[in-house]
Amino acid sequence: MSRYTGPSNRKSRRLGFSTLENGKDLKRPFAPGMHGQKRAKKLSNYGEQLQEKQKVRFMYGLSEKQFRSIFNDAGKLKGVHGEDFLKLLESRLDNLVYRIGFATTRRGARQLVNHGHITVNGKKVNIPSYRCKIGDVISLKDTDKELAIVKSSLEALHNRVEFVSYDEAKMAGTFVRLPERSELNADINESLIVEFYNR
Repeated sequence: MSRYTGPSNRKSRRLGFSTLENGKDLKRPFAPGMHGQKRAKKLSNYGEQLQEKQKVRFMYGLSEKQFRSIFNDAGKLKGVHGEDFLKLLESRLDNLVYRIGFATTRRGARQLVNHGHITVNGKKVNIPSYRCKIGDVISLKDTDKELAIVKSSLEALHNRVEFVSYDEAKMAGTFVRLPERSELNADINESLIVEFYNR
């Protein structure tokens, strides 16, 4: 299945989880559609695992193929599989552009990268899935530092995660370290995703 490009609120309401991580996509506390308000059936173990996988996949905006590939890469690392998986997802360039505050959503961050507005260590990178390394400096191209959409996004940002630092004068963020599990979304149960792929 390819990457979902429809309305975020439909997927968020279906899953009962804010894929934008701001709660704005959950204005109605029930699933979309004509029968959305009817009581949902209890999920099986497989259903719970699938739902958890879909929550994270839609949150980061990935296709199933990309998502599975990152999961497999995480399995080659020495730490806890589920936590390593989330750390690799957070290391993606589009996610770090979002975390720095250049865009208000991951989808907006992906568009900035795709359109060639972002540099990594001074070199233009237009691949959203580019995996950043600790110490990488992510910035806007000099000609794009006055983009209105970026300025409004930076002004709207209230809290920045601690695993990225930001130099306001240079309009550049640095990937300082890998995130701790406690710094990521507490509503995600990554062990269910591991169970889903290992079933």
